[in-house]
Amino acid sequence: MVSDIPPDVHATLSRRAAEALTHWGTDTGPATFHTYRENAVLRVMVEGQQAALRLHRPGYHDAEALVSELSWMGYLRANGLLVPDPVRTPDGRLLVTLAGDGGFVQHADLLTWVEGEPLGRSGQPLERPAQGLEDVFRGIGVTLARLHALSDRWTLPLGFQRPDLGPEGILGERPVWGRFWDSPLLSDDQRRRLSEIRTELRQIIANVMPSDFGLIHADLVRENILLAGSDVAFIDFDDCAFGWRLYDLAIVLANNRDEPHYGLIQIALLEGYRSLRPLSAQDEALLPVFILMRYLSYVSWISDRPEIPGAVARLQRYLASSFRQARDFGMGPAVPEARNVDWP
Repeated sequence: MVSDIPPDVHATLSRRAAEALTHWGTDTGPATFHTYRENAVLRVMVEGQQAALRLHRPGYHDAEALVSELSWMGYLRANGLLVPDPVRTPDGRLLVTLAGDGGFVQHADLLTWVEGEPLGRSGQPLERPAQGLEDVFRGIGVTLARLHALSDRWTLPLGFQRPDLGPEGILGERPVWGRFWDSPLLSDDQRRRLSEIRTELRQIIANVMPSDFGLIHADLVRENILLAGSDVAFIDFDDCAFGWRLYDLAIVLANNRDEPHYGLIQIALLEGYRSLRPLSAQDEALLPVFILMRYLSYVSWISDRPEIPGAVARLQRYLASSFRQARDFGMGPAVPEARNVDWP
């Protein structure tokens, strides 16, 4: 949250925002912090229009991967999908690089502002009636199917680079988001159980691997799905990757797994998706596996970010969700006890 930004970090990011905006000319208004998660996102005015300035987390993505993300967003927006549109600098750049102290660099880009209210907040109940949920999630399914279909028709530009969230990218020795089974913040029992789950998941995927693989958003949490009337918009493509399309659907479901109307949510989401794009019964049967893989990625993600407020509670919540999902899928009854974590 913006209110949790330490004062020294806030001051540094403010200076960097001012420096970044000079690359887009002088007709810019004051920058105000909007979100502070993986990146710092600031709301700015550029030539009288609202825009989003992103200051990227140093070392998370290199310039080639970020330009690739921006190119994909530009293509989707040009083809009618409601996503942020990259704003080039006057000399045509999608991305600018800010030199920092100690030799590190930070990248920044500018995106058009997308209007809408977030679907909800992570960890809080959705505040919508059942009928409203059905309409919303059907619309999300339709929009996600459009995103996948458009991406299949796109010819990737030369040098396009994004992470690979295939079997090795999620369950291999060096997963994109870290070794969830090997965090020093886990108890021995938790580490053992997660290693067993990883082995079982690798066997399942090897035997029945979904066929639909391509560019995916890979982070459709509630905050990244905006609603404006009947329109659905997706934002924050920072984690976009090559992966199974089923993983995008699983992420939407994983973040709503505890809703009392979860059954309705899943039916509506898949109905909307299938209205534009095939989804086999075999692939649908694998959704619980992909939901589990999403929960496991959260374990390694939060383990690497102890500075995030509430990180200890979030780690325990992610572990509980992972073990519950594994148990519900028949991967054994053991749920190791939580460990009292002392963050470094």
